Amino acid sequence: MKTPKNSEIVMTELVLPNDTNMLGNLLGGRLMHWIDIAAALAAMKHAGRICVTASVDEINFNEPIRLGDIVKLYASVNRAFRTSVEVGVKTVRVNVEGDETPANNAYLTFVALDAERKPIAVPPLTPETDEEKRRFDEAGFRREQRLKNRQQLDALRQQRESGV
Repeated sequence: MKTPKNSEIVMTELVLPNDTNMLGNLLGGRLMHWIDIAAALAAMKHAGRICVTASVDEINFNEPIRLGDIVKLYASVNRAFRTSVEVGVKTVRVNVEGDETPANNAYLTFVALDAERKPIAVPPLTPETDEEKRRFDEAGFRREQRLKNRQQLDALRQQRESGV
């Protein structure tokens, strides 16, 4: 039995001058890069396989992260589907005094691959705590929304192609 705790990853980064924009804040793209790495590690830890990014559902930038801050990224699998997993990543800004502030959260979907780079089944996930169960349920909702959006976009494209 695999639980979200089994996939937990903590990554720590220091914001250096090359990581910042002209305001001295961490570049959004650099943070997205770190989020993708942390999430990929959590997905691979759960699946025991190479996992690739399939989608990024949501990234929220809530607080600026500044030059000299420490960035902690907490990633774990929220839910496992047939060949994919949703990973949640929480980013915390730590200043030089050691004060921690939640700065960002993101949800990414990864697909596990076999030796031929084809999707392969992932182990099921069993949430244990109330928080893990909440994240599990919300991941299912996000997946339903993503699939519904995909169907609606496909229908719209078909309408345009048929000249309707």
